Amino acid sequence: MKAAYLLCFVFAASILMGCAQTEKSEMAFEVLEKGGQHSRTFEKTVTKTLSSNYLLFLPETYGREQKSWPMILFLHGAGERGSDIEKVKVHGPPKIVQKRKDFPFIVVSPQCPEEDWWTTKTEVLINLLDDIVARYDVDTERIYLTGLSMGGYGSWALASEHHDRFAAVVPICGGGNRIMSIMLKDMPIWAFHGAKDSVVPVEESKELVEAINARGGNAKLTIYPDANHDSWTETYNNQELYDWLLEHRRASRQK
Repeated sequence: MKAAYLLCFVFAASILMGCAQTEKSEMAFEVLEKGGQHSRTFEKTVTKTLSSNYLLFLPETYGREQKSWPMILFLHGAGERGSDIEKVKVHGPPKIVQKRKDFPFIVVSPQCPEEDWWTTKTEVLINLLDDIVARYDVDTERIYLTGLSMGGYGSWALASEHHDRFAAVVPICGGGNRIMSIMLKDMPIWAFHGAKDSVVPVEESKELVEAINARGGNAKLTIYPDANHDSWTETYNNQELYDWLLEHRRASRQK
């Protein structure tokens, strides 16, 4: 009896599959029979999980001195990738704030996974930014982006994709495609590079800055004549950089 039921089930399934194949064939034949191109719409809902480890610095007077704070999103270089978040503290703002508790910015320093690149993680970065803005007292008109080496490339890429989110950008010894200049022509940019950089040629920064300014943009480039790849230490130790950042607000740029 069980064998008979099983046989009936297999027979019914084969009929249904045959009908489905016939229906598909008829649909395909219908399109082919008409010939030409046909307008169609595709829609699919995709659920995605995004995650990132990051360091968060809040000034010592956060929550008491003012309602909202300017923020720096810092992207590290290739050597700090991985799962050890302590590695992110070796350069740039996350290194500085270890001694400067009065640093006048919220600082967010994500870590890029091993073998990944910031230029492929822009979706994660912009969603991390959204999460920080939702959780903390961030002045959304004073969000600044900076990064070094791999993070310099990431800064150019993220700024070009989301140029409406940042008040100013500071890419250090990075580069990108000249086509980015279309989206960056209204962005205040201060790029830095070492003239003797043997890892990322200084031409990478020169070409992008020149392309932006050729479109009437507002980009400047500081070249350290004796520096090799490390053009970030002097840059991040310069108070003039932070004063320059605070001169820029996203709202005033858009008017």
